[in-house]
Amino acid sequence: MATLRVPDDVPTPRVDCERLRRAFQVHTIPASAACLDVVLSCSCILGSWVGFGTDENAIIKVLGRRNASQRKKIRETYQQLYNKSLIEDLQSELSGDFRNAVISWTYDPSERDARLANGVLKSRGKGVKELQILVEIACASSPHHLMAVRQAYASLFDHSLEEDITLNVPMPLQKILVNLVRSYRYDKELVDSDVANSEAARLYEVIKTKKLDEDDFILILSTRNVFQLKETFRFYEKNYGNPIDEVEDNRQLFVCPDTFLFLLSK
Repeated sequence: MATLRVPDDVPTPRVDCERLRRAFQVHTIPASAACLDVVLSCSCILGSWVGFGTDENAIIKVLGRRNASQRKKIRETYQQLYNKSLIEDLQSELSGDFRNAVISWTYDPSERDARLANGVLKSRGKGVKELQILVEIACASSPHHLMAVRQAYASLFDHSLEEDITLNVPMPLQKILVNLVRSYRYDKELVDSDVANSEAARLYEVIKTKKLDEDDFILILSTRNVFQLKETFRFYEKNYGNPIDEVEDNRQLFVCPDTFLFLLSK
């Protein structure tokens, strides 16, 4: 997720917290004159209207225009000032997709991804499409971020991410996902062409024999970084005539073709 735009002059976390607090305490005025008379004549009733509306634009201006470290300071300062969790107040004051988006954005990035992963693994209707979130987290993250996600997951849910994948995902996709999330990919733009050529041949054999749970296949896809994989795929196309992700005529070869293609695209 990308920050909308961080302003040049960022207010202090305290000022941001005060703005959020005011955004939660918008007064809404009843439509009818009769109700208005009652409200204006009774302060206790007026007090009950506080929080009945929320200034969503003000929330976006604060949380949507701060980076991860700034949002973390806002969460900590909010707790100190009001002895309340910012996440819990967002949960109670907002609703629908807007609430989900704001809360996800407000979490620390590693906690956000850990919660996304857990939500997918624990959902009843999860399928290959939904499990692609795990591939995204594993393959599009830096090695350090992926490690932070695993640590956050264990802290939040008292299980490791690998354990929950094993419990909730069938083979052979289970084996692929476990190896993806536990790997530590080298993230420099260095490639070994000899290794790429050799591994292209191995991938060709695996695809031809339909053995997607082969250890060599999983090792290549789960440990090589995107630069090395692209070099391998370049050799695959050069040596065997077709890009590796062109499986339209051979989708029956794959137990999980959509996730396979998604993984290759990373």
